[in-house]
Amino acid sequence: MNIVSKSKAVLLAMGASPVMYLMIALSVLSLAIILERAYFFYSIRDDLERLAGQLRSFLRAHDYSEARKMLEASPSAEAAVVIAGLAELDHGPHAAEEAMAGATALQRMKLERRLAYLGTLGNNAPFIGLFGTVIGIMQAFERVGEAGKAGAQVASNSLAPTEVMNAISEALVATAIGLGVAIPAVVAFNYFGRLIKATVTNTDALSRVLLAHMKAEDAPLEAAAPRRVTPTKKREAAPEKSDKGGKSEKSESRAAESGDEES
Repeated sequence: MNIVSKSKAVLLAMGASPVMYLMIALSVLSLAIILERAYFFYSIRDDLERLAGQLRSFLRAHDYSEARKMLEASPSAEAAVVIAGLAELDHGPHAAEEAMAGATALQRMKLERRLAYLGTLGNNAPFIGLFGTVIGIMQAFERVGEAGKAGAQVASNSLAPTEVMNAISEALVATAIGLGVAIPAVVAFNYFGRLIKATVTNTDALSRVLLAHMKAEDAPLEAAAPRRVTPTKKREAAPEKSDKGGKSEKSESRAAESGDEES
């Protein structure tokens, strides 16, 4: 008995029913993940325009404690990122920017949780359904072959098309279930992916409000700081011109003449 016959025997013994049950279980798990992610994204919604306006007002008033309380009261991922930047307020805008970048990465992991399952299921569920269809078609042709071997040639010829068509229609149910599982998973995966991109964009916009304030506060300090002047090499004194020497000789001769007149 070769490997093809063994594989055929295993597939015919298994049938398409296990594939159907597997697809049903995967569809239930997919639906649970979709509902959980939908509730999660609904729970972290907030009015970002109002949040940005209040944050800007508190920062201009230098009321950092109220700004932190306001952000902590928000359930949004954007507020959690800006809180990480406020914690580094005393260390300058560069430290705050790095802290918010790290917080954004952590929030992105929370947003993308369990979405890989939906993407994988959406890509592979049709193939699983096709696998069940192939097994069903194999069973249909096996039944026709067994009927021919039994000697009922006339009955087999008359019933074969009907049996094959019924078996194939039953086998195609597996493909239909696979598509029914894959389509909602792909739609949900793409929709949640758009929400994640929008959240990351809003996070960047809100963090820029804090960075703009911190850089504006540091600008007057940098302008008031004394600049370091680099010492320049003194120019060497130019040698006296020859006319200066002539003037000195003339003055000496005039002084000598005045001395002779006095004598």
